[in-house]
Amino acid sequence: MTEADLYIQYKGIYLPSLVHTAYSLKQYEEFIFRPDDIIIATYPKSGTTWMQEIVPLVVSGGDPESVESLPNWDRVPWLEIHQTSDLALSKRPPPRMFATHFHHNMMPPSFFEVKPKVIYVMRNPKDVFTSSFHFNGMTTFLVNEMSQSEYLKKFLEGKAAYGSWFDHVKGWLNAEDKENVMYIAYEEMITDLKDSVSRISRFLEKPLDADIVEKIADRCLFKNMKQNNMSNYSAVPEEFMGQAKLDFLRKGIVGDWKNLLTDAEVELFDAIYQNKMKDVKYEFAWD
Repeated sequence: MTEADLYIQYKGIYLPSLVHTAYSLKQYEEFIFRPDDIIIATYPKSGTTWMQEIVPLVVSGGDPESVESLPNWDRVPWLEIHQTSDLALSKRPPPRMFATHFHHNMMPPSFFEVKPKVIYVMRNPKDVFTSSFHFNGMTTFLVNEMSQSEYLKKFLEGKAAYGSWFDHVKGWLNAEDKENVMYIAYEEMITDLKDSVSRISRFLEKPLDADIVEKIADRCLFKNMKQNNMSNYSAVPEEFMGQAKLDFLRKGIVGDWKNLLTDAEVELFDAIYQNKMKDVKYEFAWD
């Protein structure tokens, strides 16, 4: 099926209509933030699920109860999807934790007024593309009948679901009030997860002893998180996500794009990346 069959457009961005409705987007626009809210912002396939495991553990001081008893889409729900409307978010105790795949300029008015804390997770766009290509192939709500070259063209042109990776990253990097935003890369988390957990705890003003940091980091290793049925999406019905043919938590590695992209595709990707990001003054972990 095509974009017209599966997607709606919101502020010029394609969104899967199965999880985004006119009603949910209206609720999103009217959502009232609190200063102590915590937002995990990501372009899809950049480490969202990973951060939905880490942040609740940091906030709870290492208590695993929430990550063992609540699916990640309930414990750290996406603000913009229709399933979230049933969660009575206004009654949740602080700090509330949310996720979003939306661009910075798509955040609702209350976000800019209240200025809650944001953890923005970035990942090498080649790995984002690779993970997205595999993920699309296992879902029924994303366009998945394209060849690799067709999907790469859509991705690089910003015509895939959730728009341009380049615009998403640049928009969040250019956010005002940067003291309220923590930037972290998937690659940094792979390299030193304990250091990443420590950085997150300091940013959230939730100091943790070294032994708690180590326990959280160990629990959040990909191989361990993959066994958590509250995090591995095994509870999602097969008609939405076909995990019989591919695990949602697939590899969790850096550089898997080398197993997918051809030399010509890498050359094209690099040329577009250099052009799109030439004015960005930020030292990415994958450069």
